[in-house]
Amino acid sequence: MSFGARPGAGPARGPEGASRPVVGGARHHGRMRAARLIKMVLLLQSRPAMTAAELARELEVSERTVTRDAQALSEAGVPVYAERGRAGGYRLVGGYRTRLTGLGRGEAEALFLSGVPGALREMGLADLASAARLKVSAALLPSLQDAPRAAAQRFHLDAPAWFREPKAPALLPLIADAVWDDRCVRARYRRGDREADRELEPYGLVLKAGVWYLCARVRGDGGGAFRTYRIDRFVDAEALKDRFSRDEEFDLPAFWAEQAERFARSILRTEVVVRLSEAGMRALPHTVDPVAARDALAAAGEADARGWVTVTLGVESQDVAHAQLTALGAEAEVISPAPLRERFAEDAARLAELYRPA
Repeated sequence: MSFGARPGAGPARGPEGASRPVVGGARHHGRMRAARLIKMVLLLQSRPAMTAAELARELEVSERTVTRDAQALSEAGVPVYAERGRAGGYRLVGGYRTRLTGLGRGEAEALFLSGVPGALREMGLADLASAARLKVSAALLPSLQDAPRAAAQRFHLDAPAWFREPKAPALLPLIADAVWDDRCVRARYRRGDREADRELEPYGLVLKAGVWYLCARVRGDGGGAFRTYRIDRFVDAEALKDRFSRDEEFDLPAFWAEQAERFARSILRTEVVVRLSEAGMRALPHTVDPVAARDALAAAGEADARGWVTVTLGVESQDVAHAQLTALGAEAEVISPAPLRERFAEDAARLAELYRPA
């Protein structure tokens, strides 16, 4: 593979883009090294010079590997110059500019996700996104080359919920590849104590509060309904050779919003009647399910003389309602069901005893 032109030779043309990596074997390692060499050229093109340590950190390899890669680039005609000594490093000679700045399809797709670094890493797209960002940086005018860094300093998305250590499902990269390629998947899915085999048409991935979901249609279902699967419940999966014809009318954000609201309503099987102060009404959406709070407040009656309103609130269970409404303290009074009201009365008595003046 030629990465540049020797002095006096005609212009060398490199690959205009790289496809997503194929896991396993020498082919994968060859692609990884080719991508690393391209990335090294782009790094050196975007900066006046870099030390071996800086390149090793950016490329996630050892300094010895950096030395070998620099030698390989030089032998391929890329004018990489090594400056020895304490302040030495690597640079490109004579304003060399590579033609490897055209984005491949995979890199362009990954670039749109580059604000979600954790998700990219879990789907196996981090290298593609990094290469795409470097290509964009290399193509920018010198006066604009600080734009990527300026944006990164001002925006960062941290998707997982608080107090939760996210763990990427092992099968996520395989399923993500199938989603990108519109490739059917044969999977075994765990539902409770049972496992079921399915052939799926994987349409889209959703990351919600650190949990990955697949929106898919069962293959051969004759254009049936779309379903949602948790990726961490896939026991096994295999990408098939067959591709499916994507329904261009499918709208992933709209589908997910509808599913999320339907799920929220499906678990709200118990009703609780509660009186709320003005402060309690403001705090309700932050302590219970937002869908339940919205429905309850929308149907609330007129406020009484003290400004309190009575609402009927959907909850998952009385235990969940007890835990949630406790956070409202004296800004909420449970009217019914009676057993739940009694629990709050007992809580109040215990608190009064606990805080009784000595």
